[in-house]
Amino acid sequence: MEFTSLLDLSTPLFAVLIILEMVYYRLHPDENASGYGIRDTAANVTVGLGAAVTDTAFKALALVAFTGLYAVTPLRVAVTWATFPLILLAQDFCYYWMHRQHHRVRVLWAAHVVHHSSVNYNFSTSIRQPWTGLTSQVFYIPLALAGVPPWAVLLCGGINMLTQFWLHTDRIGRLPRIVERSVNTPSSHRVHHASQGGYLDRNFGGILMVWDRLFGTWAVETERPVYGLTKNIDTHNPLRVVSHEYAAIGRDLARATRWQDRVRHVFGRPGWQPGQPGQAGRARGERAPVGTG
Repeated sequence: MEFTSLLDLSTPLFAVLIILEMVYYRLHPDENASGYGIRDTAANVTVGLGAAVTDTAFKALALVAFTGLYAVTPLRVAVTWATFPLILLAQDFCYYWMHRQHHRVRVLWAAHVVHHSSVNYNFSTSIRQPWTGLTSQVFYIPLALAGVPPWAVLLCGGINMLTQFWLHTDRIGRLPRIVERSVNTPSSHRVHHASQGGYLDRNFGGILMVWDRLFGTWAVETERPVYGLTKNIDTHNPLRVVSHEYAAIGRDLARATRWQDRVRHVFGRPGWQPGQPGQAGRARGERAPVGTG
């Protein structure tokens, strides 16, 4: 089964789950939960539909690239019931570094910020995805060079993303400690979507949390998360949602007077501005990273 088949099968299920969660919020209101907003949910759905179209195109390009790399590498990994879990594990490892770098490099953050820009946190947030997802595929090149068949690379990517849908909810509390410390859970992912203090840029794992624990980016949910950016974009316009950070990069490049500043505006940490030492600044309002990794 290819990744497109997974998407086709999952879309109706996701729609049903979103509707059920909306009904549940209506029947059981909770002032401590972010809930659903009509305009925010509409933006999530619209952005998600656009992402489904662009992502299909980008995955087709990735398939062509992976196929070319697979053809030139002498390595081969047979896909069997025994090896597939190991391939999925390797893909999840690549996902961790892809996700982490999309928080640390501004031009990558310009794509990923779309997913973090909602101040609500619910199942519909999971489909609020960028329209420029090609940058993510670059991080899976090592799998193709290691001899993993291109279809398996994309299939594992689809599985990884599908398993993250259920993470986007306030209505599932913390699970037993051994679960929280091993795999991704709603609690761990709420921390990742939070915009305050020590929660910033934590819990990058897709399926597993072991990578965050190994590389020093894991954090436990202790206080109620505040979702969104350190300074929110205050718009539900889908076009602005998917493009606002690219526009901000363009404005910064136009104002810059030195080439080194232009390079840092594109490849530096999100929020960096000239004259700010070390850590990324928050003048623009994006999620300035605080973790040392």
